[in-house]
Amino acid sequence: MTASRTTVVRGLATAVGIVSLVSVTGLATAAPGDPGKPRFTAGSEGVGDNYFPYSGNGGYDVSHYDLAIDYTPPAPSPAPLEGQLSGVATIDLTATADLDRFNLDLRGMTVSAMTVNGKRATGITPPAPGAEVDGAAYWQVQDDAERRWELTVQPRPKLKKGQSVRLVVTYGGTTTRPTDIEQAPYGWYTTRDGAIVVSEPDGSMTWYPVSDHPRDKATYSFRITVPEGKVAVANGLPDGPPVTANGRTTWSWDAVDEQASYLTTASVGDFEVLPVTYSASGVPIHDFVDRKISASRRATTNASLALQPRMIDFFESRFGPYPFSAFGSSVDNDSVGYALETQTRPVYSGSASQGTVAHELAHQWLGNAVSPKDWKHIWLNEGWATYATWLWNEENGIRTAQAAFDSWYAPARTPEYWALPIGDPGPMGLFATQVYDRGAGTLHALRLTVGDEAFFEGVQTWVQRYADSTATTADFQAVYEEVSGQDLDAFFQEWLATPAKPSLP
Repeated sequence: MTASRTTVVRGLATAVGIVSLVSVTGLATAAPGDPGKPRFTAGSEGVGDNYFPYSGNGGYDVSHYDLAIDYTPPAPSPAPLEGQLSGVATIDLTATADLDRFNLDLRGMTVSAMTVNGKRATGITPPAPGAEVDGAAYWQVQDDAERRWELTVQPRPKLKKGQSVRLVVTYGGTTTRPTDIEQAPYGWYTTRDGAIVVSEPDGSMTWYPVSDHPRDKATYSFRITVPEGKVAVANGLPDGPPVTANGRTTWSWDAVDEQASYLTTASVGDFEVLPVTYSASGVPIHDFVDRKISASRRATTNASLALQPRMIDFFESRFGPYPFSAFGSSVDNDSVGYALETQTRPVYSGSASQGTVAHELAHQWLGNAVSPKDWKHIWLNEGWATYATWLWNEENGIRTAQAAFDSWYAPARTPEYWALPIGDPGPMGLFATQVYDRGAGTLHALRLTVGDEAFFEGVQTWVQRYADSTATTADFQAVYEEVSGQDLDAFFQEWLATPAKPSLP
């Protein structure tokens, strides 16, 4: 995500946690001490991320989501700015524990039918805590105050560890303009001509049932049906040409690379489909630009998107081979106030500038291929994407990385600025400017500390080792200690955790 989100809606913040971890509730089904039968439990209500305790879920691992979505945008003004979405989500998962029940995240949508391995489950009113429920069933909890939006599934027979499950969920509802923990727009953000779909950190639950945390990456396929004339843009590559029947068009996409849920998109609008271009290494680039963008913004956007092939070539020389099957963009005339690095197809609000395109492209390696194990490690996403833009500007004679570092480091700043520990900024500090700029500054200081050879060897090792997975700041430090042969404890403590201006290397 670009720092423009910070300037629009993100203020300085203190590192304050919200609530404690959610505990795992056990539901015993065998007599105590009976080793002959498994002990079935409820999957935990979250993965254990302190910032978002109900995000993601325990007890299973999703391998694939197939999303069939039918969407009708709002009627022309003055009709309410509300769309209508109906969907069928086919979810392939594997139990990682013996499960009596498990949860998915789903916010603002209502489930109307469900099957588990082909067997119908019954929708019921949420039972009292600890209550026994007969048969295969599902229920929903929608608690805005606790940010707890859950779809609980009780399969029958119960699931054994290692068992593969196909869950088919039919659902739907009215789309509006949901907001995240900081009241910034995200998720399925309804526009008059369609929708901007940008879901960091936990907004994918606003448009499909999901284990909504980066720890549970999966592959995706999309079939998005919209009124004829509208274009639906998702991740990956087109799975055949769009098909029109009875005044509606279905756009199909196949995202074969594992991705975190917050990186999924299904944006809908009046897009022009631009010709496919390619990087020197053969990465196909699919771009979609809103036909209503003004002439000046279109000129800026066209110039920036034209640089994408060369940007990929440059970042491959620094970070290693491009990690996914495709790249590209959707550029919407409407705006949520920021851009987002949705995997293989970043979403841009209003227009796409050169710096923003470089930022979102760099995220494909740093944030998308390697994602944060917990949200407190977000500086590894935003610091790297910001620093990558410094590197791109240096490559193109705009400004050196050292000059960018000096420009950030030199000015006098308030104690409050330096007080935010970017290595653990708190849920209200995820998108603070310090996470971006001090994050980039930390990386440049690291480069000065270990030298260019170790610095660029380190980032390539980082991407290779943790691609298609998640990692932590401690993992990152370990990689750089390995490639440099240095003890970096003091460095990372000062630059990421000390609430004061760090000293120069």
